[in-house]
Amino acid sequence: MSINKEFNFIQSGQRTIELEQQAIISLKPRIDDAFVTACQLILDCQGRVVVTGMGKSGHIGNKIAATLASTGTPAFFVHPGEASHGDMGMIQPQDVVIALSNSGESGEVTSLLPLFKRLGSKLISMTGNPDSSLARASHAHLNTGVEKEACPLDLAPTSSTTTALVMGDALAVALLEARGFTAEDFAFSHPGGSLGRRLLLKVEDIMHSGDQVPVVAPDTPMAEALLAVTSKGLGMTTIQQDGKLAGIFTDGDLRRAVDQGVDIHSARIADVMTANCKTAEPGILAAEALKQMEDGKINALVVMQGDAVAGVVTMHDMLRAGVI
Repeated sequence: MSINKEFNFIQSGQRTIELEQQAIISLKPRIDDAFVTACQLILDCQGRVVVTGMGKSGHIGNKIAATLASTGTPAFFVHPGEASHGDMGMIQPQDVVIALSNSGESGEVTSLLPLFKRLGSKLISMTGNPDSSLARASHAHLNTGVEKEACPLDLAPTSSTTTALVMGDALAVALLEARGFTAEDFAFSHPGGSLGRRLLLKVEDIMHSGDQVPVVAPDTPMAEALLAVTSKGLGMTTIQQDGKLAGIFTDGDLRRAVDQGVDIHSARIADVMTANCKTAEPGILAAEALKQMEDGKINALVVMQGDAVAGVVTMHDMLRAGVI
């Protein structure tokens, strides 16, 4: 084996991406009645989804099982070789099996077909050959075949593993949406690290409350209200009348007032405040509140408990808590 020192790595890499892109596009018309059947089999499953596959298909199957498990579909991976030596005991009649094999004839997988039949487990297959033994034995077959592997020898699984992975993602997302799976549901599957912090934290965990919340009355002179804004360090103040929220005044409101020529010393805060401000509830996820702020292009939300102001949460609080 000799190395070509003038080899064009960029051209090779781009060719691989183009071939795999074409393979993925070819999957779209294959999202058909068989795909619907596969989704329904999993939704109706009273047990768990068991994913199996040999070699590179096994690696893809492992990832599909992990994606399903983290998006509301209890799933795990079983190596077909180990299944023949005791791990078949992990599979129960109420389970649904997803078996991957590009050829549909992998011996380690097809040898399990009589056992799946005897158990009565439903079988979904992903193969590149609709006429294969595995495809014919399945209750639903998902065609992940490709015209050509990205490998120039057309030997190493490349495009075919990509299509299997994408088909698995399509299944997982369709099931997620059908179940009405929420960000909070997702959080309980991802409690560790920054993702866990982002999804598990609630607004009440990071908001400012009590004396930390700046408050002025509607008839407060604007100059005096500015002192409340700066003293609490939140870049805003709430305006409250008889314990009820009348509005907020922020750094942004100050800039707009100055641009409009408002006299800071004579104007009342009610004249320049934002009356119908966006609010959040203390029990919602911090990630949801962050989306509200991003969508509204604002840096703070007043947190309401019923009709009462419970606190304030700012973009800086999100950053400090690792939500961003």
